[in-house]
Amino acid sequence: MPMSRIQELRKKIDELDDRLLDLLNERARIVIEIGNIKKNEKLEFHSPSREREILERLTTRNKGPFPQDTLKAVYREILSSSLSLERPLRIAYLGPRATFTHMAGMQQFGLAAQYVPVESIKDVFSEVERGRADFGVVPVENSTEGVVNYTLDMFIDSGLKIYAEIMLEVSQNLMNRSGNQEDIRKIYTHPQVPGQCRQWLEKNMSGVPILDAPSTARAAEMAKDAPEAGAIASEMAAVLYGLQIVAKKIEDNPNNFTRFLVISKKPTGKTGRDKTSIMFSIKDKVGALHNMLTPFAEAGINLNRLDARPSGRQVWDYVFFLDMEGHVEEPKVAQAIERLKKDCLFLKVLGSYPKSQ
Repeated sequence: MPMSRIQELRKKIDELDDRLLDLLNERARIVIEIGNIKKNEKLEFHSPSREREILERLTTRNKGPFPQDTLKAVYREILSSSLSLERPLRIAYLGPRATFTHMAGMQQFGLAAQYVPVESIKDVFSEVERGRADFGVVPVENSTEGVVNYTLDMFIDSGLKIYAEIMLEVSQNLMNRSGNQEDIRKIYTHPQVPGQCRQWLEKNMSGVPILDAPSTARAAEMAKDAPEAGAIASEMAAVLYGLQIVAKKIEDNPNNFTRFLVISKKPTGKTGRDKTSIMFSIKDKVGALHNMLTPFAEAGINLNRLDARPSGRQVWDYVFFLDMEGHVEEPKVAQAIERLKKDCLFLKVLGSYPKSQ
């Protein structure tokens, strides 16, 4: 009796799967028609605000038992595949494959996009500036180790805009060819990673030299060819490069997140839940730091982050990077930035973009 009931239920699942397949193809035909209209009208074919609207409407409507996170992941791929019917997006990222930057890109754009691995953050900017990629993905901040200064420095001379931000939970893993910790005589990883795993490394790998690699995925690739080497990287990198996990989740902080930026030539429209990033250099005078924050305080604008970097142009000259809530098209945000601009040697709006959920 139980087996006949299972078979009956499986038959219903097959019928539902057939209906889902038919509906997906019907949806795809409508997407193609919309794409043709956009092409004829010379409209932008990628609409992140529309994608966000779809995801928010469905997650609000979903009452379960299908999990919300899984629903988002399923529709992320449906949206990515639908977009590829018009034209696959080309996404430049800090390679090789299986870096956390690659994973962040897939979280944002889905598997149907074309991912272009490059050697450096500078190359990501270059690919987008030269039009060889629609978007670039770069790391900007880790919850444990702080900002990625090189990314901030690239914005000083770049004309690209911040199009979106991505928050990715980062889990670090020690791996090597054999799976035995005793075989590891040196460890490759990205320079920021040891700071995220300091306590575990001091306790378990004291005295083992840690060598810099351009990325965590490149570290795994290097360890693949060296029996005495280990790497700290993602589980995805271990699978891709045929390594064995020695120890999982070795980061000191279990809530270890990295923030990534999506960069583009084009700005993003208002969504109602936006952030704006600016960079500026202030005139050196008494009260300058206080004065630069006053316009935002008086306008009731919440500031999320403030960093300073040497400009590289003269001694003790700094460039400030500031994130605030709101969109530059909102009057109070635009007015506060204009007030700040009066006390600046220069000011550049890096972009207004939707806050990562």
